[in-house]
Amino acid sequence: MSHHELLEPLTLILEQEVRLDNVRPVGGGSISSAYALETSAGSYFLKANRDSTALEMFEAEGDGLTTLKANSHFAIPRVFGMDKVNGVAYLLMTLIKPAARNANYWQALGKNLAELHKVTRESFGYDRANFIGSLPQTNQSSGSWGEFFILERMTPMINLARDRGLVDTYFVRKFDLAMPKIISEMPAEPPALIHGDLWSGNLMVDDNGDATIIDPAVYFGHREMDISFSLMFGGFSQEFYDSYNDVFPMESGFDERVGLYNLYPYLVHLNLFGRSYFGHIEETIRQFT
Repeated sequence: MSHHELLEPLTLILEQEVRLDNVRPVGGGSISSAYALETSAGSYFLKANRDSTALEMFEAEGDGLTTLKANSHFAIPRVFGMDKVNGVAYLLMTLIKPAARNANYWQALGKNLAELHKVTRESFGYDRANFIGSLPQTNQSSGSWGEFFILERMTPMINLARDRGLVDTYFVRKFDLAMPKIISEMPAEPPALIHGDLWSGNLMVDDNGDATIIDPAVYFGHREMDISFSLMFGGFSQEFYDSYNDVFPMESGFDERVGLYNLYPYLVHLNLFGRSYFGHIEETIRQFT
C-alpha cells in the first residue's frame, strides 16, 4: 500500500496530524498485511485487511491484547485503536523491534505464562466472541469445562468441517460419541485466563530480548489447552516447560492428554487448510470409539 493510503488511517486512529517518514512491509502473517511505520509521532505497527469481517477481527484482537497486557507481566504491544477507511480495516499498535533473545528468555516466558494462567474467574468463557485465526470463536459462559469445551469449541468446528465437506456425518456421530469419554480424561481445574493460540509463530522477542506473545484468542479455559498447543508444532525450549512447572505445576498424566486438547487446533487447521490435518483428528477419536 502507498504512503498516502497508510497515512489516512494512521491520522484517524491517532487523532492527530503526523508525518510518515518510512514504511516497511512486515512478513509472517497469513491473514493480514502488516507494516512497520516510522513517523513524526514515533514507531508503530499497522495491520491492514480488506475482508468483510476484518474490523470485527481487529476489535477482538485489540481486546485480547489489552486483556493480556492488564493481566500479565508480558511486554504486550499497546493497542492504539482500529478503523476502516475505503473498505480496508486497520489495527494500530506498538512496534516491537526484535533483538536477540536474552539469557532468561525461556525461563521468563514459562514464569509469565504460569502467572497469567493463575488469573481466574468463576466461569469458563469470555465476555465477548473473538476469533482463532480467521474463524469465529464463541465464548458463552459455562460453569463446566466439559460443557464449554464441547459446546463452544468442538461442536462449532466439527459442524463447520461437516458443512465444508471435510468430514462426513458418520464421522461426526463418532466424534460426538467420543467427546464425553475425552472430557472424562481432563482434570478438573478452575478457569484460567489463556492466550488461546499459543504456537511459536505467536512468540516474539522485544527490544530487551524478552519474550512477548501476540495474536491472542483469549478466554478463560483449561490451562492445559495453551501448553498442549505449544507442543503441536514445537519450537518451545524445555526450559520454558521447566520454568512453567516451577511456578504452576501441571497435573500428573498431562503428556497423555496433549492430543485431546489439540483436537481443537487440529479442527481449526482442518477448516482453514484442508484434509491434511484430518489424520491427527481421526487417530485421536479412534481411541475413544
